[in-house]
Formats: sequence, structure tokens, C-alpha cells
Amino acid sequence: MRTPEQFNPGPAVLPQRRLFLSALAGAVAAPAALGQRDWNGNNPVRYPDPDIVTLDKRFAKYKTTNTPIKRLYTGMLWAEGPAWNGVGRYLVWSDIPNNVQMRYLDDDGHVSTMRNPAGNSNGNTFDWQGRQLSCEHGNRRVVRYEPSGGFSVIADKFQSKPLNAPNDIVVHPDGGIWFTDPGYGILAAYEGNVATMELKEAVYRVDGKTGAIDKVTDDLYKPNGLCFSPDYKKLYIADTGATHYPDAPKNIRVYDVIDGKSLRNGRQAIGMELSGKGAGLADGIRADKDGNIWVGAGWVGPGYDGVHVFDPGGERIGMILLPEICANLCFGGAKRNRLFMAASQSIYAVYVETQGAHIT
Repeated sequence: MRTPEQFNPGPAVLPQRRLFLSALAGAVAAPAALGQRDWNGNNPVRYPDPDIVTLDKRFAKYKTTNTPIKRLYTGMLWAEGPAWNGVGRYLVWSDIPNNVQMRYLDDDGHVSTMRNPAGNSNGNTFDWQGRQLSCEHGNRRVVRYEPSGGFSVIADKFQSKPLNAPNDIVVHPDGGIWFTDPGYGILAAYEGNVATMELKEAVYRVDGKTGAIDKVTDDLYKPNGLCFSPDYKKLYIADTGATHYPDAPKNIRVYDVIDGKSLRNGRQAIGMELSGKGAGLADGIRADKDGNIWVGAGWVGPGYDGVHVFDPGGERIGMILLPEICANLCFGGAKRNRLFMAASQSIYAVYVETQGAHIT
């Protein structure tokens, strides 16, 4: 874990835009409320919430000035994979080390254990028929929970070799299921079961009609979070390979999606370096309807950890600062305008003035 560097705004005389950005960066380096606010909600924060930070005026339209970041629940060991069920009006997420899936009910805020054991599940989503899909570290597979109460194994092998430990998952309108397999669940017993990695870290697609599995890319060190652009013509993939490979970049790559089945023209879309703070890791990612990419980020410290928001061109325009490392996120709520954030031991939520681009 890095120690955050002290922000230095540089020379006093700067062009107007640079001066404006420097002042904003200074605010990020010393957030007004993170070290003071009561996350239990007994002492409300003053509006506008100082931990929702505008870095560029383009972010202002997405910021609700009279809403707070709220901690909905705490007590997990490592929370991942939030997914919103629009029919049931609930949020499901994984607590990987505790081997459970948890559920938050929107109607009364009740939280309970939804599934135990859960195969040390990580990423979750719902398909176009409303069925839950989960990536299981412990069982090294992707499963779908059926309306009958049972489950189907979607993928557990590629070319007769066991998958490493599927991590994050998204669905395409053609029924295709796309998932990453960086292998974290077999590298330590804490989040799964220690085993030998038999496949190169990769991203896979399962055909929704035939069940055939294809490797779509293995050119990332450790592919982690992924999401489609609003029109499904691009696929963004976060690379967290720096956890195990010293030469791995801390970035998000983007690919052109060809015929909904393959990838081409991979290139860097987003770099995670923040001036004056350093570069952390991008984990879970989601697109909003305007094509902005919302990124769960961390492993730097206060003033960095939380959610970073990038415009479609890859420029950081806003941040939602949290007191914990943010792993994954999703849009949900009745209007799909509530951002749910799985951050280490807690689940947070905040209303925003946009909507998620996809069903979860």
C-alpha cells in the first residue's frame, strides 16, 4: 500500500485553467469530511456533500447537490460484486472471505444473508431473463441460479483445463456472457482455495445459445472489472496485474467489439495516475448512459480511494471519496440513478444525476 504524497499546487502564477484544476486537486488532497463525518448517520453532513468532488465542470451535471453519500451496511471482510435486481428491488453482493452473498432490500433497508455458502463468489450480475450469474472463486466457475432454485454451471473449463478463478461478469443483449479470469481466488486461501494456475489470465465469452466458450483476449496482466459502452460497441477492462507483476500498468484498456463476439484494437483508455497522489488500482467499472466510466479505485489512501469518474475520452472529471478502498460498484434503484459501492468492509450509496447504461 502506498503512502499518499502531499499535494503541491506548483507555481503561483499559472494559466487560468491550470490554476482552477490545481485548486480542485488541492481540495481532493485534503477532503473536508472524510476524517470528520459520522458514517452512522447520527450527525448529518452539510450539503453539498464535500466528498463528492467536481474536478471538471462537465461533472457538475451528474452531481446532486442536496444528497449525501450514505453507508448502508458494514461488517464484511471484503465486499465485491454488487448487482441490482430491478424486479425484486434489491441489491446483492459478495463477501468473499466469509463465503456468503448478502442482500439489501430497497423497501425498508433490511440486510440479510441471501446465500451461504456461496462458492466464495466475487462478481455478480443478472441476465436478460432476470437470472443471477455469479463468479465463484472457490469452485473456479461461473454459475447461473435458476428459477427452480437450482443452478447451472455456465463455465468451469477452457480447452479441458480448469479456469483459474472467475472474477467479474457482464452480459450482452445477444445472450453472450463475458467474464474475466485473473486467478486471485487460487492464489491465497483467504478468498478461495490455493491451486496451480493452468491457464494464462484472460477474458472469455460464453455463447448464450450454444454454451460454447471462447477466449477473447489474454493481453492483460490480470483482467479484472469489465463493462460495455452504452451501445455495446466497446468493452472496457481494468488491469490489476500490478498486484503480482511489477511491470503491469495501472490502467483500463478498451477494445472494439466485433459482431458481439470478438475483440479488436486494444488500447489504453484510462490511466489511474492522479497528480500529487500517485496511481492506484481500478477494480470494478460501470458505464452510465452518456458513456462516462465510473471506476472503483483504491490502494493509495485518503483523497484517492473511492470512485473515479472519467469522460468517454478518458479524462477524470469527478470523484466520490470514501473512507475505504472501493472494489466494485453498480447503478440501481427504481430509476437506476443510485450508485451502490462495495468498499472493503461496507456498502455505500449515493444518488447521481445520470443512469446506468445497462440492466445492472
